[in-house]
Amino acid sequence: MKGPLFYAKILLFGEYGIIKDSKGLAIPFNSYKGALKSSKNLEGNAKKSNESLLGFYNYLSNLKTDLVSFDLESLKEDINEGLYFDSSIPQGYGVGSSGALVASIYDKYAINKITVLENLTRDKLLKLKNIFSVMESFFHGKSSGLDPLNSYLSLPILINSKDNLEPAGIPSQKEGKGAVFLLDSEQIGETEPMVNIFMNKMKNEGFRKMISEEFATYTDACIDDFLKGDVKSLFGNVKQLSKLVLHNFKPMIPNTFHKVWEDGIQTNDYYLKLCGSGGGGYILGFTEDYEKAKKSLENYKLELVYNF
Repeated sequence: MKGPLFYAKILLFGEYGIIKDSKGLAIPFNSYKGALKSSKNLEGNAKKSNESLLGFYNYLSNLKTDLVSFDLESLKEDINEGLYFDSSIPQGYGVGSSGALVASIYDKYAINKITVLENLTRDKLLKLKNIFSVMESFFHGKSSGLDPLNSYLSLPILINSKDNLEPAGIPSQKEGKGAVFLLDSEQIGETEPMVNIFMNKMKNEGFRKMISEEFATYTDACIDDFLKGDVKSLFGNVKQLSKLVLHNFKPMIPNTFHKVWEDGIQTNDYYLKLCGSGGGGYILGFTEDYEKAKKSLENYKLELVYNF
């Protein structure tokens, strides 16, 4: 058995802001993917995945929700037969490894599922997001449902607010010098502790004010610029966002990258921002000159996401 492929995702803008109802923009990232497979002789990662699926099955069996129901009998049978999620998506890296798994389980086992081929009205998108939020909470404690939604639809998604999502047309890539890239911190990041730090910070009035005024304003501006293809304005706003994140989200940035982050702002060779919840995994980079950024960051592993 070999299921359809589900891809990684990158939240270009909106990390943490979307928890508090500001805008976000997520795009599929096709370099990493996963699919459901089955094997009689499970070992290593396949065995771990199979055990994790059993835990997920138990969680879904006890779900009290009218949003969705599953063919739990088939799922249990397949797990017993050696079902696992074969994935190249790195875990704890902020690119949606659990999202792709959730999307694959929904696709195969949900009863009366909403399919990708339907006319995806705002209501259907919202319902899918809510279903995925409930499902993915098994992995993260609290989930927006956005990662699985992105993986399931394989479309860029614009989050206007919690209750207002739409598929987004992003400008096609150009052969320009500018780029969005991933910087590998070579550390694993855990989502739940990072979200907890954020929620604690939100108890502070000054921090709340910064999120609703500055953070949301720059995030929204970056999204508008990106969708319009206004590269000049985009880099100005990304620089402000990078500064804001460095000063207010230090616990989410691995210590060894504080100086690297600052250097990018000082030299204008690149600007860094969180990719997902932070704490490790990938850091997202924006540069007007990818070759220059590669030289400045020659000691690190970079991966190209998008060209301007």
